[in-house]
Amino acid sequence: MSEARSGDATAIILAGGRGTRLASVVSDRPKPLADVGGRPFITRLLDQLAAANIRESILCTGHMGELIADELGDAYGEMRLAYSQEAEPLGTGGATRLAAETVTTEHTIVMNGDAYCDVDVADLLTAHRDGSALATILVTRVEDASRYGSVESDDGGSVTAFREKQPGVGAGWINAGVYVVATRRLLTIPAGRAVSLEREVFPLWVGDRFHVFRAESAFIDIGTPESYAAAEAFFRNVDDSPGRSRA
Repeated sequence: MSEARSGDATAIILAGGRGTRLASVVSDRPKPLADVGGRPFITRLLDQLAAANIRESILCTGHMGELIADELGDAYGEMRLAYSQEAEPLGTGGATRLAAETVTTEHTIVMNGDAYCDVDVADLLTAHRDGSALATILVTRVEDASRYGSVESDDGGSVTAFREKQPGVGAGWINAGVYVVATRRLLTIPAGRAVSLEREVFPLWVGDRFHVFRAESAFIDIGTPESYAAAEAFFRNVDDSPGRSRA
């Protein structure tokens, strides 16, 4: 594991979505609190951050957000937890912008609260710093990128384009929902309105020190009943593996 300097990075977890596609199997709680392998899904993300020595995380909450605060409180182990509650839906970009107003560190890790990629976040942070990037996006290779769209990059690791979802596109590098961004760059996102990171913000950053971090690692999301079932199977297998530490 790379040694992470926690003092200059804060995490923001996007946990405010309504999860309408998942409502048939998880209807009594916000999606990040869905039970996956006997634990709230969001704790899997907090474990990754804790392993990278991140000491403060801000949870962007919306739909049933009070349940997340009630479940997690103001700390997760040694990590401080704070909450940025949306009065109305702000999208991934608007929610990130609102939370970023309270960030005091140089770098911010932004994570989608309904996806997990089995990587060492400390390595991602190190690559971001060493590459002098303003933003770094974690991408992972999947055999069927048609559901997600794909991220294209050059040999030097700079993002060159984002491709929309296309049926039959085959294998590709997809956005794994984890980013490291200079906090000052997050503050350039328009404030006070709904904004999409993926559709509105990221395309504007292409060509301006926007890098990829490639990882051929397991990628899990819980956006649909089918992917939720796959996540349940994945984490039960992981947790049962010999020598796997349990939080």
